[in-house]
Amino acid sequence: MQGKPILQVKNLTVEFRTEDETTIAVNDISFSLNKGETIGIVGESGSGKSVTSLCLMGLLQTPPGHISSGEIIYDSAELGEIDLLKVNKSDLRRFRGNDIAMIFQEPMTSLNPVFTCGEQVAEAIMLHQNISKVRAKVKAINLFTEVKLPRPEAIFDSYPHQISGGQKQRVMIAMAMSCEPAILIADEPTTALDVTVQKTILDLMQDLEFKYNKSIIFITHDLGVIAELADKILVMYKGRIVEQGNVWKIFSDPQHPYTKSLLSCRPSLRNNLSRLPTISNFMKFDENGNMIETNQTVKDTKRSFKVNEEERDERHRKMYASDPVMVVENLSTYFNGPKKLFRKPEVIKAVDDVSFKIYPGETLGLVGESGCGKTTLGRTLLKLIDPTYGKIIYKGQDISKLSSTNLRHLRKKIQIIFQDPYSSLNPRKLIGNAIMEPMQVHKIGKNDEERKQKVFDLLKKVDLNESHFYRYPHEFSGGQRQRICIARALSLNPEFIVCDESVSALDVSVQAQVLNLLNDLQDEFNFTYIFISHDLSVVKFMSDRIIVMNNGKIEEIGDSREIYSNPKTEYTKKLIRAIPKGELADIKSAAVWKEVRRQNQEHLNKTEL
Repeated sequence: MQGKPILQVKNLTVEFRTEDETTIAVNDISFSLNKGETIGIVGESGSGKSVTSLCLMGLLQTPPGHISSGEIIYDSAELGEIDLLKVNKSDLRRFRGNDIAMIFQEPMTSLNPVFTCGEQVAEAIMLHQNISKVRAKVKAINLFTEVKLPRPEAIFDSYPHQISGGQKQRVMIAMAMSCEPAILIADEPTTALDVTVQKTILDLMQDLEFKYNKSIIFITHDLGVIAELADKILVMYKGRIVEQGNVWKIFSDPQHPYTKSLLSCRPSLRNNLSRLPTISNFMKFDENGNMIETNQTVKDTKRSFKVNEEERDERHRKMYASDPVMVVENLSTYFNGPKKLFRKPEVIKAVDDVSFKIYPGETLGLVGESGCGKTTLGRTLLKLIDPTYGKIIYKGQDISKLSSTNLRHLRKKIQIIFQDPYSSLNPRKLIGNAIMEPMQVHKIGKNDEERKQKVFDLLKKVDLNESHFYRYPHEFSGGQRQRICIARALSLNPEFIVCDESVSALDVSVQAQVLNLLNDLQDEFNFTYIFISHDLSVVKFMSDRIIVMNNGKIEEIGDSREIYSNPKTEYTKKLIRAIPKGELADIKSAAVWKEVRRQNQEHLNKTEL
């Protein structure tokens, strides 16, 4: 990986201009990428990492985007060094796809829903290579086999909505690889995917790096994801590269407080913490917005947040000695599959004969892969979906048989926080009115003035302020919108809250703030939570007990610590193995393994020659 870099970014600055102001999205950054090297670019939303990737591809939308200075030097095998910022659009189209390809974050919006997956990959092949439609189809199917898609011929004829998220992402990888580019840019390719699917995508990326000696730029907000994948890491904050170096150096001895905060924010499977560290533990700002370092180390911060085991045991003893707040008995929720000519539709057993109890003040985690039934179970418990069989007994009352009128009264006590805060907020309604609306429906408060005052109090409780009452959803970040949804759920003074993947798509630092907030609110109001997620590390941090689900059934249920330290089923073990841990021991062994594999591949290539 030594020698002349295949890509050099020099003093790149990107501005976004509007009528009112100019925002610097990328601020004078420089880095280089060697052949066969993987660079990880890490940072939160708004740090400039995706804008950087769009500049490399020549896809920056202008206006409002504008590259005010810098160079992007690509060492072409045919033409030598070329500044991609000075290449005209028609020539740039030749490099894009052939030499530099990109895998986008959201495959569903990147794939055209009206064409089959195979047609879209074959089109990319024909566009850049002078081959027939028949040969393009053969190559596309071979690529689908290469990226380990099951039934590649069937997926060639499948539309995007007919395959899973992980399969769609592999189709995107196949499309990016179709013209055998020298550089592959992956922009958050595993965000919001199951840990098992995420692991297969990361393994696939590594296979491509070794087999074809590809140079990869992997963009993510989670340092743990690229710990065992990248050779070098760039940490971006507010448009600048605040730290860069090899992966071992960054993880073993981070220098910048922002890097320290990113390393600390993600829940750890090895440490038992009462709170998650956040950026504020490492970075303070004065009244002028200048950063003040706190000189706090990652180890010291985690040590200060360590769980008091005696207090936890005593809390559990009292909790499980009380009567359960909810008893679920033999609950099943079935759906009819697509209709088939002259055949009965297949019955899909989304939830299949599950039984468990939940206690007051407990957080019960539901974990499993997409399609395991955890979201259907959560919504069935709230009667948002009617159960097929079984009982849901809440405080001695079987709510599965309640009339719609009686159920409406119960909704005040049982609430849900959805996964996507943006789609669950009305874009035309002020967020203050969105929070106040449930209170008006359930006649909480004497009048709107009293309700408005309660909204102000709720906004403060979720770390927002009164001025936010008069803003619309699009004016907030993802983390702020999630806090607004939490405030709306609290507006009815609930007792039982289902959190359905409510932090899965958030930056790790914002995720830490939301998780801490949920725990603080539980301590204050003694809420009972069902916490649904595909990320076992997040569920372990939040939960007292965990239910592991697979194919609609409960694989195992038990104390969150016990599930991690002593999993009983092979499925649970597979979930735990798939979690990117980001520990130094794992990084060290991965580095040794990568070097051995690299040498083996070089020997294999020489043998083939």
